[in-house]
Amino acid sequence: MNILIIGSGGREHTLAWKIKQSPLVNTIFVAPGNAGTAQIAKNIALDINDFRGIEKLVIEEAIGLVIVGPEEPLVKGISDFFSTTESLKNVKIFGPKKLGATLEGSKDFSKEFMQRHNIPTAKYATFTKTQLTEALNYLDTYSGPYVLKADGLAAGKGVIITSDTTEAKEVMTDMLQNQLFGEASSKVVVEEFLDGIELSMFVVTDGKDYVILPEAKDYKRIGEGDKGLNTGGMGAVSPVPFANDDFKKKVEERIIKPTILGLQKDNIEYVGFIFFGLIKVNGEPLVIEYNVRLGDPETEVVIPRIDSDFVDLILSAVNGTLNKYSIKISTQAASTVMLVAGGYPGEYKKGDEISGLELAENVLPFHAGTTSKGDKIITNGGRVIAMTALGSTIFEALEKSNKAAETVNWKGRNYRRDIGFDLK
Repeated sequence: MNILIIGSGGREHTLAWKIKQSPLVNTIFVAPGNAGTAQIAKNIALDINDFRGIEKLVIEEAIGLVIVGPEEPLVKGISDFFSTTESLKNVKIFGPKKLGATLEGSKDFSKEFMQRHNIPTAKYATFTKTQLTEALNYLDTYSGPYVLKADGLAAGKGVIITSDTTEAKEVMTDMLQNQLFGEASSKVVVEEFLDGIELSMFVVTDGKDYVILPEAKDYKRIGEGDKGLNTGGMGAVSPVPFANDDFKKKVEERIIKPTILGLQKDNIEYVGFIFFGLIKVNGEPLVIEYNVRLGDPETEVVIPRIDSDFVDLILSAVNGTLNKYSIKISTQAASTVMLVAGGYPGEYKKGDEISGLELAENVLPFHAGTTSKGDKIITNGGRVIAMTALGSTIFEALEKSNKAAETVNWKGRNYRRDIGFDLK
């Protein structure tokens, strides 16, 4: 079987690396891919939202399975496009249709879904531009911290947390009236602040049954000690020490099962990943958000811990036979440390030559923002390469990740040296 992976980041390189191990695969294509995927697959220079271009590629290369990495094409309806296009009707695609993808595409939609199906989450209220006065008055009804979220997709940057009422009102005005996050903030969700520790859990589902993947904890802030601006993720670990069997059972019973049942009750077809962004508050799990794809850099620690044939798992979901599937998870721990461009998550430079990759030992270097220029690998994004390692504990793995991170370099290269600091 020929397989196409849509996307260009560390998540997609990790998926390609894992899929390459399956005897069910002939050729892997990645659109558009990066310098890492180019080493194990065929990169195709296509925009992730160019559905007609993707259709042409799928037909020409006799692709039998498409795996959608990022959220944007899912929210824009790529799975619906496949199901309604005559030439693609027999091609298997892994990723929810547009309605299911709205769980990530709209914070308001997902909060309503959780409320309707009694899934534990923070209290909230939603406001539009015409309700600015009501929104500002609402902020006066309680003391902070205030959590303000752009309703739509904002590349992970649409969340503002502040304890200052005046600042919260200024941000609210900026989001609704001045489109701080563009169309994404045409609605704003205001949430109760939850004080706890975060983690992520993931399932593969066919809409009726599900398989739980390894959990992970990522680190979003640019600075050590979790300080500074939010990023797409500076590192991650798996397993998560505070997520014991009892806690994970609570997540399954109170969150995962009601979510899958909720999809069925609402007649939402769903074949794909569900990412549960969770917070543990006084020992109890609550949902912060849903994503409809794997997270990045969580993918770089979750996928290497799966011992089963990954293609077999995906095909079981697409074929509706997950109820017969049993996953094998490694007892080894995994860590990843993300190397980023200087200045990220603000303005940063592209095109710097990367050195030392060949010297990095005991790691899986998963490329995120890279490209090739002749025989050189150069930077092509803010988050550039994730250094993933395995070990008997997350701290043994982190030692390898950090050692490798120091080896790889380019002008302005930055990374966090304290991933996992709060778990010791």
